[in-house]
Amino acid sequence: MKKNKEIIKLTGTEYNLFLLFATNEGKVLTHQLMLKKIWGVGYQKETQYLRVFVGQLRKKIEDDPNHPKHIITESGVGYRFQ
Repeated sequence: MKKNKEIIKLTGTEYNLFLLFATNEGKVLTHQLMLKKIWGVGYQKETQYLRVFVGQLRKKIEDDPNHPKHIITESGVGYRFQ
């Protein structure tokens, strides 16, 4: 993956999360669905995992992670990638 002609290095989990976003562009993904797809059934209540990894991914792909244009928070529901 590249940003501004520079290669962005993603961890395995960040890559899996990005892939989930990219294959569902424009759709709202619930916290539970994302946790199940990335970490498995036993992690569906571990929303802090998502906050951490979405934050890390935003730092790597967004121009301004505090005002994201690609990974949008849908309050109380999940995230949407555009």
